[in-house]
Amino acid sequence: MNRPLPITLSLALATLLPALGYAETRALTFERDVRPILKAHCIQCHGEEEKPKGGIDLRLRRFMDKLTEDGDHVLVPGKPDESEIVRVIREGQMPKKGKKLTAAELALLERWVSEGAKTAKAEPESLPPGPLISDEDRAFWCYQPITRPPVPKLENDARVRTPIDAFILAKLREQHLDFAPDADPRKLIRRVTLDLTGLLPTPEEVDAFLADQSPDAYEKVVDRLLASPAYGERWARHWLDVVGYADSNGFTEADSLRPYAWRYRDYIIRSLNSDKPWNDFIVEQLAGDELAGATQTDTQQAVLNPQTRDDLIATAFLRMAPDGTGDPVDDLKLARNQVIAEQLKVVSSSLLGITVGCAQCHDHRYDPIPQADYYRFRAIFEPAFDWQKWRAPFERLYSLYTPEERAKADEIEKQAKVIADEAAAMNKKFLEQCFEKELLKLPEADREPFRAARATPEKDRTAEQRLLLNRYPKALVNLALAVYDKDLSKLYSDKLAEATKLRATKPPEGKLMALTEIKGQVPETHLFHRGDHDQPQQLLGPGELTVLAQREIEPFKPATVPSGTTGRRLAYARWLVSGKHPLVARVLVNRIWLNHFGRGIVNTPADFGTLGERPTHPELLDWLASEFIEKSGPDGRGWKLKQLQRLIVLSTVYRQSARNDAALRVDGDDRYYARFKLQRLDAEALRDSMLAAAGTLNRKEFGEPVSVARDPGGRTVVGEEKLADTKDVVGIIHHGAEDFRRSIYVQVRRKAPLTVLDTFDEPTMTPNCEARNCTTVAPQSLLLMNDDFMLKTAHSLAIRLRNEVPGDARGQIVRAWRILYGRDPHEIDLQRCLAYLAEQSEAIRAYTQALPATKAPGIAVVDGPGSKEPAKSSTKDTDPSDPPLEALASLCQVFFSSNRFLYVE
Repeated sequence: MNRPLPITLSLALATLLPALGYAETRALTFERDVRPILKAHCIQCHGEEEKPKGGIDLRLRRFMDKLTEDGDHVLVPGKPDESEIVRVIREGQMPKKGKKLTAAELALLERWVSEGAKTAKAEPESLPPGPLISDEDRAFWCYQPITRPPVPKLENDARVRTPIDAFILAKLREQHLDFAPDADPRKLIRRVTLDLTGLLPTPEEVDAFLADQSPDAYEKVVDRLLASPAYGERWARHWLDVVGYADSNGFTEADSLRPYAWRYRDYIIRSLNSDKPWNDFIVEQLAGDELAGATQTDTQQAVLNPQTRDDLIATAFLRMAPDGTGDPVDDLKLARNQVIAEQLKVVSSSLLGITVGCAQCHDHRYDPIPQADYYRFRAIFEPAFDWQKWRAPFERLYSLYTPEERAKADEIEKQAKVIADEAAAMNKKFLEQCFEKELLKLPEADREPFRAARATPEKDRTAEQRLLLNRYPKALVNLALAVYDKDLSKLYSDKLAEATKLRATKPPEGKLMALTEIKGQVPETHLFHRGDHDQPQQLLGPGELTVLAQREIEPFKPATVPSGTTGRRLAYARWLVSGKHPLVARVLVNRIWLNHFGRGIVNTPADFGTLGERPTHPELLDWLASEFIEKSGPDGRGWKLKQLQRLIVLSTVYRQSARNDAALRVDGDDRYYARFKLQRLDAEALRDSMLAAAGTLNRKEFGEPVSVARDPGGRTVVGEEKLADTKDVVGIIHHGAEDFRRSIYVQVRRKAPLTVLDTFDEPTMTPNCEARNCTTVAPQSLLLMNDDFMLKTAHSLAIRLRNEVPGDARGQIVRAWRILYGRDPHEIDLQRCLAYLAEQSEAIRAYTQALPATKAPGIAVVDGPGSKEPAKSSTKDTDPSDPPLEALASLCQVFFSSNRFLYVE
């Protein structure tokens, strides 16, 4: 029975549609307004299947001019109350599965029907079964070719330093806003140094900048920072987030290690420091093995040449997804396909900025990505994965031995095996002699059956044999040799030790993890019904997503590769960086922008699709993308990152103050960039800056990661676990200066992230990090107050201050402010800190005098000036017999915990 439009929905129509951007005066059309709603909620059952449910196909407007099986009109133009499509949605009968339409969506549908259910243009006469990619889909902003918009011409453009400023200022003036004043020079150098290197500027660097009165003083600072080795360490972290870098496999609780993943991390750092063009950078990561001419069974030549070795290392990009197939798993086939699915998610989110993975089980509900496109995309990578002839992680490691090293190692192994075989033969002979003696002690009738039972493999023994063996356990003679003859046991142990010592003389065998194909092996790719690998359907070849297809890539033509591999990934990689792909450059420059400003031009960096945010400055995004592609390098070559970043950080947009009260009232989210957005230090910059300030940061570059372990309190810290005989953790074995390396060199365990970093939002790679969160939660304050890392680092800073400014509390405070904040304290701040030191020194002295003569625990005060009682600390390395030093350490902890340190203005 048809029902009239409820009053509440009529009101919703009047209030919600304008909020969604539908002006009352604009006529609605099926293609632009209604079809996206039906695609999200209805078309899976009513259009995508070969036989639509109930015979109702909703892909075209004219398909609705029919009766339902019950004889009702699917659609009556101008009469929503008589349209079955409206009734079943109103009453909640449809959709039967998934989310119901929102009130706003239903109101829009009703309005469209009321207006006559119009289309924007004539519809096709027929459609093949399956999804429809319409002209409206293809016209979506992110699928359009990248253009180079003209730079806006503005009056009163004195603040315009770069073309970026012109684009931003033009949009600001539309909102009746203007730039904030330029930031204070001290704040600016702190901002740009942390941004480009992840470390604080030294007091000396700040002084040099302030003293340089030349017009290009700031430009010289930027150039110095871009040339610093710390630049690559900082910006590699951003890319490693996106690719899902980890030193462990994840997937299962075992979280087994990836002992050679670090070579990929080092490759990223070196590439960024050398300003490798990103078109090369991307091709190497997607198809470096094909560039190097390497296959699964032939990597020798590739690893011997430094360039091709880097090409091979780069393919670890495609090995970063969680992979538990080398550990016990319940369903190995499922695990293999999940690895592939997760890796495709990494590729698509990092380079394409669209959610391709949503089409794994069915056509994408919102974006024009049919399920078949997903499996065509998968087919590009299938030869390197091949889930039916899978290679576990340990089978994808490749030796770095030279032929000479291999020959030497083989010869040593041959000699060691002779010694080990002698030991084994000696052991076996003696144990057999012992067995024969023990056998004579058995009843004669049981001897031969016992001998036969012992010789039978355990899995093949009968019940009678197992019973017989259990009856005479001593006769098995399977105990250690020492039980029978200690002298002979020592001789045996010495032999084994000799073999072990000899093996230790082998040349160290380095390895790398990479992705390769097996020559001549080209697996088929099938569409999996509802994503189930046990339900393969039609065979599909490699290809680009239909909505992105251009003649440069379709029909798909693999590259010619001398090694005999398929060339699919190499062809696809070259297409991505051809400059004609509409997404790649936009996605990359948007991420760069996001990492500089704290929000992207598109603030959903991994989703440029229908559900993602629209660009706030689309013309600027395209201008940046075209600039990046065409001529971003000083040599005129494109795809150079450093020159693009130089352009960004030299802009007025970047150099402006974080204070703009007028803009804050109008644009609290800083969507129009009328001020610099206040940002908290990310986890790695926080830890690294603390260590640098304390003078303990180890600047050693590259190499194996610093190991992490669970301490007795359950925290994850740097070091190795010290275990008791019960296997309980009783302490941590530290490795000196190695423990204080930059955070990018600390081992990344998916199941055990470093507590200091994890607390401040270091991402867990599941499979990757599309954009970091920035939370403000109680555990962060607790860590700043109580964590051993904090206490010890504050103590190290106190020692540094005492050494640099001995005997001068006032000078020590000034030095601390200059190290941490880049400026001198105001007199009132200085007086409060001096009072704090005096109060805490006295409190600590009184506290220690009241304790027994035994050594008191270390202490730290974290409540700030005015606190009367020193707080007990868990650190064991401080000595409270020096109250002034302990008071200074507690003040340093306060400094570290302050917003002035934690945030970048």
